[in-house]
Amino acid sequence: MADSNFIDYVKFCSRSGAGGAGSVHFRREKHVPKGGPDGGDGGRGGHIILRGNSQLWTLLHLKYKKHVIADSGKGGEGGKRTGADGRDAILEVPLGTVAKDAETGEKRFEITQDGQEVVLTRGGRGGLGNDHFKTATNQAPHFAQPGEPGIEEWIILELKLLADVGLVGFPNAGKSTLLSSISAARPEIGDYPFTTLVPNLGVVSYRDDKSFVMADIPGIIEGAAEGKGLGIRFLRHIERNSILLFLIPADAPDLKDQYRILLGELGKYNPELLDKKRILAISKSDMLDEDLINEMEQEIPKDIPYVFISSVSQYNLEKLKDLIWQAIHS
Repeated sequence: MADSNFIDYVKFCSRSGAGGAGSVHFRREKHVPKGGPDGGDGGRGGHIILRGNSQLWTLLHLKYKKHVIADSGKGGEGGKRTGADGRDAILEVPLGTVAKDAETGEKRFEITQDGQEVVLTRGGRGGLGNDHFKTATNQAPHFAQPGEPGIEEWIILELKLLADVGLVGFPNAGKSTLLSSISAARPEIGDYPFTTLVPNLGVVSYRDDKSFVMADIPGIIEGAAEGKGLGIRFLRHIERNSILLFLIPADAPDLKDQYRILLGELGKYNPELLDKKRILAISKSDMLDEDLINEMEQEIPKDIPYVFISSVSQYNLEKLKDLIWQAIHS
């Protein structure tokens, strides 16, 4: 995913169509000079609709769309003819897109299935024609109902990546290297912090033609939940992952402390993340001998499955896949 092409946040003005006005009309035919009211109803205003599309992975196509406007409904006509409905404006979005009210921040809904359609901003109802208002005492009403106005509101769309496994770790922990080693994804890799500036997805092949999806999230630093570093901009992508794979390099100053900080940042951002299944992988382990591994094992928290790996030498990557697969399907 190129930096310029991955967009996971857009804000725009959503304006639905107004309903058409009801018609004031009376039946007039050659032999019926004083026919009753027969004004038709106005058509419904167009909705703004979000539709899930599994072929999309970014909101880039909506980045410069600051206003989305649906058509208004047509007015009713004589002969009880209903006006045409306004044309809906349909926005195709990737799976995992969350719609929010820009004013309140309230979540409206989330698109999770291909082809799923949800009305974002509802069009105004069409007005009733004068045929609806005739009574025994008013058999020729000269009025009809106007159509409802459309709704104008500011909307935020946020994308949360849908993946089986989310990589969690500090910058430069080896997450991108791991993803490139076990999948066809080719994220940018470097020996400096924040090499990864956008999330990357990779499909990991497993035994017997099975596979799972792994997401490499930009590195977390202490204070990320309060906006430090890349802040919470990418923490939301972890919410959709089934399993969290914590990656801590073998040369980390304090393995247990790094794990505690990472867990703490996730908990501050969203406590529900702490309920997800977790696996710990100690990367860059090709530099360790057996004695060092035994010594480091004493520092690993007891409540998490772990494995020592090396993405460069492929050490224990199959064992890591086994742990992940068991966690996904247990």
